[in-house]
Amino acid sequence: MFVNAKGAASQAYVIVCGNEKGGSGKTTTAMHIIVHLLNSGHKVASVDLDARQRSLTSYVDNRRKWMRRTGVELAMPEHHSLDRSFSDSVLENENSELQQFSTVLKNVERTHDFIVIDTPGHDSYLMRLAHSMADTLVTPLNDSYVDFDVLGKVDPQTGEVHEISHYARMVRDARRHRRSVDNGLLDWVVVRNRLSHLNSRNNSNMLESLRSLSMKLGCRVADGISERVIFRELFPIGLTALDDNAQDAVGMQTSLSHLAARQEVRSLISSLRLPVDDIGKRRAAARKIWMESQSTPIEQLKIFAD
Repeated sequence: MFVNAKGAASQAYVIVCGNEKGGSGKTTTAMHIIVHLLNSGHKVASVDLDARQRSLTSYVDNRRKWMRRTGVELAMPEHHSLDRSFSDSVLENENSELQQFSTVLKNVERTHDFIVIDTPGHDSYLMRLAHSMADTLVTPLNDSYVDFDVLGKVDPQTGEVHEISHYARMVRDARRHRRSVDNGLLDWVVVRNRLSHLNSRNNSNMLESLRSLSMKLGCRVADGISERVIFRELFPIGLTALDDNAQDAVGMQTSLSHLAARQEVRSLISSLRLPVDDIGKRRAAARKIWMESQSTPIEQLKIFAD
């Protein structure tokens, strides 16, 4: 939990992974952010707003099952998911999900350092609400003009963005709403996912179009994760490229691909500029030492000051 200058507890820092286009890597990105923050010693709550697909919930459940099966302890978030409402009234369904979301936020906003929210791949009231309360918005985007279309329309001759699309307009409205409510700023980072290992004309054009878009929208552009088999292999067991035992768990020997995947994730998280403090890092280091020393008699542990 963050503490302000007066020593009072402040609200958790909110990270939202959002994009109206499905299959962009929101859940994979969200889970890696969560594990990074946990490994940095912070208390993290995760929220899955997609009551239908529940991809983040499945990822966390797979992680918990792997821990039970192997007996290996892993850092875990306090996870929350919404129950799907089946009323005939759309309004009643939205109200039910809103009440669930509000209850979750009240329970974790002053007890956790970070709240990471994974949103559904479609427009909804709840999705807009999550965007308007974000401190950092992460928008994963496949390196393709098919996916770029949710952000902007591109001139095929020049590559210039000549029109802002529906999702980008929604984020712009969310920013204005956030500013009017508490004068807070939403840091928007568009993340290029599933990057090709080979330089191509499409890659260069996409990057130029994103730079043009960032000038219009005031967002930042960062490189995300490439199309790697290891990310697909880790989901069923709930691990990430940041977990020390991930490579052994999928039966892989030390490989350049896995090391490159881990470095990609670390570079991405570094580009997000999240407020991860030194106190959290020291807590993480102390926890790791304790976990590695569980079988050591307590009198031999140097955990108390002389």
